[in-house]
Amino acid sequence: MIGRLAGIILHRAMDQVLIDVRGVGYIVHVSSRTAAALPPVGQATALYTELLVREDLLQLFGFTTLQEKEWHRLLVSVQGVGAKAALAILGTLGPDALCRWAARSASIWPQPMR
Repeated sequence: MIGRLAGIILHRAMDQVLIDVRGVGYIVHVSSRTAAALPPVGQATALYTELLVREDLLQLFGFTTLQEKEWHRLLVSVQGVGAKAALAILGTLGPDALCRWAARSASIWPQPMR
């Protein structure tokens, strides 16, 4: 598993960044919120990462905080929410708004019977 990358930004886009880590370039998918928080091309950065492994695909997803990474993992565990949809949710709401939403929702949803 690749849990964190630190290196120089070679290229930036709205949904991904190319980071050079000692001569190896990693394409890391990021939310719009994370992309906006990154330094410009040529500057150093570090991202926490989650590696998605599928039969025909390896994708890295990057996050500025461990809280954001954990929310991504939780969102992806919901049936029907993929990794990119989870990034879109995080980019729109951010981890703090998701925490507030979850706290409010937990108080109104029926509790399981014991």
